[in-house]
Amino acid sequence: MEFTLKTTIQYDVYAATTFIFNIQALSLATNQSIISESLEITPNLPYKEYSLKGSKTRFIKLQAIEYIPFTITYQAQVDVSYKWIAKKKLLKNVSIYNLKHEIIPFLTPTRNCPSDKLMEFAFTIFGHITTDLEKTVAIDDWIFNNIKYVSGSSNANTTAYDTLNRKEGVCKDFAHLGIALCRSLNIPARYFTCYASNIYPPDIHACFEAYLGNKWILFDPTRLANLNQLVKIADGKDGSEIAVATLFGNAFCNSMNIECSLSNQESEIFDLSEDFFISY
Repeated sequence: MEFTLKTTIQYDVYAATTFIFNIQALSLATNQSIISESLEITPNLPYKEYSLKGSKTRFIKLQAIEYIPFTITYQAQVDVSYKWIAKKKLLKNVSIYNLKHEIIPFLTPTRNCPSDKLMEFAFTIFGHITTDLEKTVAIDDWIFNNIKYVSGSSNANTTAYDTLNRKEGVCKDFAHLGIALCRSLNIPARYFTCYASNIYPPDIHACFEAYLGNKWILFDPTRLANLNQLVKIADGKDGSEIAVATLFGNAFCNSMNIECSLSNQESEIFDLSEDFFISY
C-alpha cells in the first residue's frame, strides 16, 4: 500500500533552542520503503539528521534562533507492506532464557512504563491466563473497556501508573499502560509511533507491540486506527525515547498539522477477533 504523508509544525522561539524531531517515516528493507520525501525548514536553520547505534529511527536535530519563528515541513510517499501472522503460530510462549539478547531491555521498567508498580494488579487480573498471546489480547481489551479516551488529559510526565489510577488518557497513555502491563507479566513490549490514515483529526498515533512467538505483534487499545493502514515512524522502550518533538530551550508550538492518506488503494479493515495478527 502506498501512503502520502505531510507534517507541518510551527514554533515561536523565545530563546536559542535546540529541537529533536522524530517525524520521518522509517525505511525498512523488508516492509516499508520510501518512494520520495522532502524536508523543508523556513527560514533556513542549521540541522543534522542522525540515528542511534542499533536503531533505524531517524532524528532531526535543529538549532533555532531566539525571536525568529520557524516552520518545519516533512512530506513523503511511502510504500508499506505488513505480515499477517496466524494465531496458532503465536500461542507457544518463549522463555526469557531463549529470548534474543536485544529483546531483554523491553522487559524492564522505564520512566513512562513503571511495570514494577503494576505487577500486583497485572497478576490479579491477567495472571491466570495461560499463554502470553492471550494475556496480551486480554490486556488490550481491558484497556479499551476501562480507560476513557480524553483529549488533553495527560502530559509528558504522565506514567502508566497514573493512567491506571485516573482511568483516562490519550493514545500514548493507552500504549504506555499496555506496555507496562505486558512487562509486569514478563512479556517484552515496546512503544510504536506511526502515521494513521483513518484517524480524525489527523495526528501522529501511538500503539504498542508485544514480542510473541519471536515476532513483534501490533496492538492498539484505543481502537482508533486500522492496524493495516499505518506508516511506522519509530519504536522505543517508551514515548520519551521517540517523542515527536523534544526541545532544550524556550519555545512554543503554535500549530501542528498532520496528513496521511492511502494513495488510491483499498485495504481490508483489520479485526482483532480474527485468528490473525499484524506484524510490521
